Amino acid sequence: MKIEASNRVKSIGSYAFADVDNEVAKLKKAGITPIDFGVGDPKCATPAPVRNYCKRAIDKRMSDGYPSYIGTSDFRETIAKWTKQRFNVSLDPAKDIASSIGAKEAVFNFHEGVVNPGDYVIMPNPGYPPYERGTLFAEGKSYLYPLVKENNFLPDLEKIPADVVKKAKLMWINYPSNPTGAMITKEKLKEVIDFGHDNNIIIGSDECYSEIYFEEPPLSILELTREGVFAVQSLSKRSAMTTYRVGWLSGDPNVIDIFKKVKTNIDSGTPTFIQDAACAALLDEKHVEDFRKEYRKKRDMIVDALTSIGLDDCTPPATIYIWQKGPKGMSSVDFAKKLLEKDAAIVTTPGSWISKEVNGVNPGEGYVRLALVPSVAECKEAAGKIRKLEL
Repeated sequence: MKIEASNRVKSIGSYAFADVDNEVAKLKKAGITPIDFGVGDPKCATPAPVRNYCKRAIDKRMSDGYPSYIGTSDFRETIAKWTKQRFNVSLDPAKDIASSIGAKEAVFNFHEGVVNPGDYVIMPNPGYPPYERGTLFAEGKSYLYPLVKENNFLPDLEKIPADVVKKAKLMWINYPSNPTGAMITKEKLKEVIDFGHDNNIIIGSDECYSEIYFEEPPLSILELTREGVFAVQSLSKRSAMTTYRVGWLSGDPNVIDIFKKVKTNIDSGTPTFIQDAACAALLDEKHVEDFRKEYRKKRDMIVDALTSIGLDDCTPPATIYIWQKGPKGMSSVDFAKKLLEKDAAIVTTPGSWISKEVNGVNPGEGYVRLALVPSVAECKEAAGKIRKLEL
């Protein structure tokens, strides 16, 4: 019997981490444990109040059966209260909010609700892979707009071809940005909203890093409008709840209603005891402030070390990432390998691997991404090693 994957699955390439993986394996074989800044998965513990509430909720929900597809009323009401407190935006818990199994599920599956075969989806490059993969599975076409330093890592709407705009159903923005750490201005956000309204394109704003910032709090798209837009949120980074898989969409009720219809045919909702834990997380801001202070401390240690050896100052105003420009003339992969040499043994992600080459240009080339997930002590150790590097 011949087993064959669909053309969609066949078209998905694997991440080309083989070279770095081989170097990591060599270091471990030599008895050296690398410090891993590669994957953006927080290593800090989920706050104790959240964990304890989740434990109690398991017993509380022991006979609840299947969860709601769109989220419990308690969860949606808590989201509405948090949104009002954080962004001064009033949401109707019944119409404007739907829970999700983390942001990835929401982003990937949303395309099934609005994209027909041949429709375009406009998305950032570099950007979160489910923007493109969700488009692919919905049989749409991807248009990637480059995020470059010369444009402050913001979209240049005038450069999007007219034929793409005409056939586009959805545009993704992500601010604060993974991986660049950039934030969007109110003026640019309004420009993106107007672009969507003028061209009948839904704007999806991925705001999963909105609570990891170091100066001014980031904006939400919902502060400017709700018409034709939605925001994606998650507790993965805000509350170190990656393993819990809980998030939500909020915005235009007509858009949210489409997502609800998709969800009822794909999954059975986020477990209720997880939603209870999410409520506990949203009701507590202290742990979020503590996380911000810790990320700032780690950011400053690593940035100071990188600039001390002559690299550009790439201090991010938000997120858990540093999008570091490498030495002039050195490729992303070579820079990542340099950081992996035994005297440093620091794992990073080459920027060219999380960006796509379009028209012969890869906007991630020359950069590496460092995820500030190691401990403060490990970051201090890494900073000391970086200072001794010879580039």
